[in-house]
Amino acid sequence: MTDGTIICAEGYLFELERRGYLQAGAFVPEVVLEHPEKVAQLHTEFVHAGSDVVQAFTYYAHREKLRVIGREHHLEPLNRAALDIAARVAAETGTLFAGDVCNTNIFEPDDAERQRQVAVMFAEQVAWMAEAGVDVVIGETFWWGQEALLALGAITDAGLPAVITLAPHRSGTTREGWSYADTCRRLQDAGAQVVGLNCIRGPATMLPLLEDIAAAVDVPVAALPVPYRTTADEPTFQSLRDPTYAGDLPGDRPFPTALDPFTCHRFEIADFTVAAHRAGARWLGLCCGAGPHHVRAMAEALGRTPPASRFSPDMSKHAFLGTDVRLARQEAGIGTQL
Repeated sequence: MTDGTIICAEGYLFELERRGYLQAGAFVPEVVLEHPEKVAQLHTEFVHAGSDVVQAFTYYAHREKLRVIGREHHLEPLNRAALDIAARVAAETGTLFAGDVCNTNIFEPDDAERQRQVAVMFAEQVAWMAEAGVDVVIGETFWWGQEALLALGAITDAGLPAVITLAPHRSGTTREGWSYADTCRRLQDAGAQVVGLNCIRGPATMLPLLEDIAAAVDVPVAALPVPYRTTADEPTFQSLRDPTYAGDLPGDRPFPTALDPFTCHRFEIADFTVAAHRAGARWLGLCCGAGPHHVRAMAEALGRTPPASRFSPDMSKHAFLGTDVRLARQEAGIGTQL
């Protein structure tokens, strides 16, 4: 079932925040400069679990985000360091080396100066990626189709292959009102090698969008949901509400720091992988909230055995639930009493 399918692990912001090396809210990858070994370790863990791509941690490493935290002077050192870390791990593991650009949060469709600023931000990041020798540049999490096209332009101007993914908010269209299928077709026609969706929606609410995209384009389709249980009523992880918690939450919502009760288990991720592949997706992965065990579930659902599969669950050896004849039986039938 692999047929050229690529697995691309994302989710560095959330995972490194959970590990205590990145601040929720600002979500700027300062960890690249302060603890580069932690970034390298996570790259390695994702590859160990089955990722075919080492994606440089340059998400939100653009001029605007660094300006907000007073570290704009670290723009170039941070980007170059992230690329160096990813290049090293990719070379060691024989995986694809990817750069990354993303939503700038300042794009305005009717503001020529803002558009110029956004184009400059993309161009400077992509230039460092070209110098680093990336195999591909991923442009992700765009809710404006026009901003995605600006990012694509910077990538193609540099002569690099592009994977471009849109963030499917609850409206079901881009901010311009373009359908995702139409936007992906525009991106394909402008030179993207892979187009599709990432982030914002969980498996259940991203899956229904994929068939229309696959029918609209001739290039591989990307699908990288967040691993959270979104629903038709709450289709994005920002829209989720937790009626079981009576305490105060920032903004009165679980996003982004209290999403734990909504996390998909590995079997749900495996089910999504099979269904998304059947719908035509060939660039598969997970975004904010993903852990290596999710990536392994995705790889195994595609019939692969990454190194981490050596430690895939085997309940036959469980002390209470197991069936292995070597297990000591301290109490008959204990498994039925748990």
